[in-house]
Amino acid sequence: MTVVVKHRQGYNSTLLSQTKRLLCRLDLKARKRLGQHFLIDREVLAKVVEAAGLAPGDVVVEVGPGLGVLTEGLAAKAGRVIAVELDDRLATILKQRLASAGNVTVVSGDILKLEPSALIGDKSIEYKVVANLPYYITSAVIRHFLEAWLKPRLMVLMVQKEVAEAIVAEPGRMSLLSVSVQFYGRPEIASYAPAGCFYPQPEVDSAILKIDVYSQQAVAVDDIDGFFQLVRAGFTASRKQLVNSLALGLGLPKSEVVLLLGTAGIMCQRRAETLALEEWQRLWQVLRKRQKW
Repeated sequence: MTVVVKHRQGYNSTLLSQTKRLLCRLDLKARKRLGQHFLIDREVLAKVVEAAGLAPGDVVVEVGPGLGVLTEGLAAKAGRVIAVELDDRLATILKQRLASAGNVTVVSGDILKLEPSALIGDKSIEYKVVANLPYYITSAVIRHFLEAWLKPRLMVLMVQKEVAEAIVAEPGRMSLLSVSVQFYGRPEIASYAPAGCFYPQPEVDSAILKIDVYSQQAVAVDDIDGFFQLVRAGFTASRKQLVNSLALGLGLPKSEVVLLLGTAGIMCQRRAETLALEEWQRLWQVLRKRQKW
């Protein structure tokens, strides 16, 4: 059951004042360019940690630790936390603040340029990802980890509410993003967090998105890049019937696409948003057999 965290006036005043004092003392401001919104709700912080289901032996990669409030909560439960911070000044401050925590390593860098296997070191170790993500890099970060050679076992992400709802969508409301995530794992919304749970306050509400990553892909595909080229083609004009979107996206005659869809048992009048993963898989197999890819 999804839990909604209700923001109450004054409920977060202590953590908010602490955040403001710390920013002032360190002569820092939230950098709009980096999409920085610091989490100031202890209840939400607790729900993020709870969703991660941490045990003493767990290794956690935290993306965007900010001032380290969530990092401290993760470190108290996990065996090792690797906190990756893009902002150089924050990374330096975090190293000083968390110096006494023997199980926290602060890495200054762009997570999108860092291979998870290089961060973890031991390729045989399973790990989890926890992050309060800037909205503008949400899709890129999810894709970075799910497509990595060394994938996480679990991802717990604070993301924009509408993005979370798009990711967990079922056939009828699917998108390229939902297909891309559900191909690799099972997403669910653990809780919602109103805009007032952050400082500075964003213009949208957020959600805690939990992705249980599969040990194997949801459907058997021997060419992942080719498979997603097909899916992208299907969503080329998502409001059009699938036969028209695929003809446009694949550069094939409409008559040939009609034949492909018929062989896959998919009606031409369907739209891309209605297809389940298994139907995309069938269509991909038909396309491969015809050697038209």
